[in-house]
Amino acid sequence: MKSTATQLGAAEIKRTFSWVDIVVLFGVFGLLWTILHFGRGMVTHFDESQSTVISTDIWNIPYYAGRTLLRMWIAFGCSLLFTFAVGYAAAHNRVARAIILPSLDILQSVPVLGFLSITVTGFMALFPGSLLGVECASIFAIFTGQVWNMAFGFYHSLVTIPKDLREAATNFRLSRWQQFGTLEVPSSMHSLIWNSMMSFGGGWFFVAQSEAITVLNKNIKLPGLGSYMATAVEKGDNTAAVWAILAMLAVILASDQFVWRPLLAWADKFKMELVESGDAPQSWLYNFIRRAYLFDWVEDKISHPLSDAFIKLKKNLGTLEVLPKAPRKMAARWIPRLLGLILGLWLVYQMILGVIAAIDAVYNHVSLHQFLHLCYLGLLTMGRVALMTIVATLVWTPIGVWIAAKPNVARIAQPFAQIAASFPVNMTFPFVVGFFVAAHISINWGSILLIAMGTQWYILFNVIAGAMAIPSDLKEAARTYGLRGWSLWRTLILPAIFPFWVTGACTAAGGAWNASIVAELATWGNTTLKAQGLGAYIAEVTQKGDTPMIISSIAVMCLFVVLTNKLLWRRLYEYAEKRFHLD
Repeated sequence: MKSTATQLGAAEIKRTFSWVDIVVLFGVFGLLWTILHFGRGMVTHFDESQSTVISTDIWNIPYYAGRTLLRMWIAFGCSLLFTFAVGYAAAHNRVARAIILPSLDILQSVPVLGFLSITVTGFMALFPGSLLGVECASIFAIFTGQVWNMAFGFYHSLVTIPKDLREAATNFRLSRWQQFGTLEVPSSMHSLIWNSMMSFGGGWFFVAQSEAITVLNKNIKLPGLGSYMATAVEKGDNTAAVWAILAMLAVILASDQFVWRPLLAWADKFKMELVESGDAPQSWLYNFIRRAYLFDWVEDKISHPLSDAFIKLKKNLGTLEVLPKAPRKMAARWIPRLLGLILGLWLVYQMILGVIAAIDAVYNHVSLHQFLHLCYLGLLTMGRVALMTIVATLVWTPIGVWIAAKPNVARIAQPFAQIAASFPVNMTFPFVVGFFVAAHISINWGSILLIAMGTQWYILFNVIAGAMAIPSDLKEAARTYGLRGWSLWRTLILPAIFPFWVTGACTAAGGAWNASIVAELATWGNTTLKAQGLGAYIAEVTQKGDTPMIISSIAVMCLFVVLTNKLLWRRLYEYAEKRFHLD
């Protein structure tokens, strides 16, 4: 036994560079070159007076796909930073929570097209004569389709961390930064990755609208899969539409294999349980990367020495009494707060100016009768959103629990679920519009299906994340007590997944309001189907550039969503936090 251990230790010591490291190194440099190659096209000259031409030649698809992916990942990176900052602030500060949560409710309800009508001109003014302004507007639109689900999910994960772990972190005197890195982020990792996958799909859902911008009588198209598909829709080109769909499927599958599947395999070590799970997620890429010595070498030769040098420098600087200890502590405490207060006051000032301008634009142009008509259209859309949420919950909750309970099934089902979640509804128009016309299905009912195709997956992914996060020791206890059927669901499964379901259902409902803009006004070639609802109305007035009605319709949509969140989802969040908290 001793000789075996010695041999293993010697093998570990002799570990060195191999062909695996060469492959990984080429992959890293290839990724950097790809980013620079596609990013170069984002800063070219742009003249808004000239019309942009998007070719439907299939040989342009790889370049368009690369440009779209770059926008998606930039938006995702911004969403991740926003999630950590805002979710953390909301979870740790009551005043911030009272401001952030209602703000997120409002922001997730404002339509992407509404954002575009406001932000395109602003970003173009920041970067005059450059395509970067339009690129920023497109990235911002994708960001608004990704970030809300991630922020809500991360906040919920932080407020449901078991109290004994919080107490342990306090007893070990961990700083806030240490708690964030060693407790809070690892505890939320499963939920964060699954919500990130869903949010990334939410970005795909609006990619066509973010790349083919038609607002304020301006028609601007950026090179990308979304604009390629929009051009195919305008021309009624079925061949180009099929190629766009195939390209998108390939990109989604590649993202699953090269990003999400390795992350799931890596995050399994953060699962909180006393009994090790039998079947952990697997990834061929994750297993391959773990064989590389390159990352260990960087950690030993670069990261650790730099970290030690930084700690030593910090200690040396700490001995220099530039200011007495008490004033230094006071400055460290109050300077960030003062800067935050100044920034907050500036934002409030800008919001007040925007509200005054909006009221001035609406007051003299929108009558009471028009406003009441908008409320009626909002009620119709709200009915579709509510019906979609109920049906999706009844359908996908048992399926999500079943997928999570079968790791082998999850490995197969997860990519297909991600494809379905990431699939933009407008790519189905060649088939759906024709089916609705042939089957004589009213778009007033058919739009519910289109809304569900883009938003029901928030519920599925959150249910899967919740079911997979159930500790194995609790599952073993349920088996020991012989819990089966409804008893198992009532005492273990439903309480465990309920907080996750609340996050998924709340985000699905908020996303459904956004999706209604696409789903209630379906166009393919010369065929247009229009449902009676607030989403179709917003799409129409946005294309016309009718600013007063754009502001009014968006305000009505925000009003409906905020009231629903205040009266329903916020109470369910509080109930989940108090009733189903793992202690």
